[in-house]
Amino acid sequence: MPADPKMVPMHEETDIVGGDLLALPDSVTAREALDWVRRIESESLANHSIRAFLFARLLARHRGMRPGSDYDPELLFLACVLHDVGLTDEGNGSQRFEVDGADLAAEFMTARGFAAEAVDTVWEAIALHTSMGIAERRGAVCALLHGGTVIDFTALGSEFITDAAAKLIHDAYPRLSVVRALVDAIVGQVAARPEKGPPITVPGELARERGERGSSLLEDLALAGPRWGS
Repeated sequence: MPADPKMVPMHEETDIVGGDLLALPDSVTAREALDWVRRIESESLANHSIRAFLFARLLARHRGMRPGSDYDPELLFLACVLHDVGLTDEGNGSQRFEVDGADLAAEFMTARGFAAEAVDTVWEAIALHTSMGIAERRGAVCALLHGGTVIDFTALGSEFITDAAAKLIHDAYPRLSVVRALVDAIVGQVAARPEKGPPITVPGELARERGERGSSLLEDLALAGPRWGS
């Protein structure tokens, strides 16, 4: 992972396909969030969070959504880059990791003076990012975070992303066996604190399937995918 990723302002006219595909927001909060995530997460998870943003932004463009009018690019970045902080020691509370992470992200934003509405947008996006069928209907940031994480984890829905763009993103932020790393982190939390994996939730089902068959259907699907692999 680059030590100092290129961080430039993102404007509506930015050609992210032909130009700054890897550009990240340059606000103080965005920089602080990225630095924090790199300190508290493994490189594999941090790379996943950044790739989720890059794929989410490409998804927005594919859907004809414009930054600044259809979605707030800084809030999307914060939601993406912070969406797995619930899998860190700092974010490991008594709730499922999505909710613990949403709470920690909200604390981070509130401490930096964000309005309650903005904080709630990011909280909801993180809390619902594994909730297929719900996240898509809870606003642009929530839908794009969900879409970006699904594309990165499984490659499902990635048909519009060129091989060249995908290679640039993966070369900058390597996968580092992220499929296993993410599932290991989720299942490890549930093993230590079963209340973090309620029945019929993503954490609960991943832990149950790992316990019963040594693997989970979600990671099997991701690893068998035709594009990203591990």
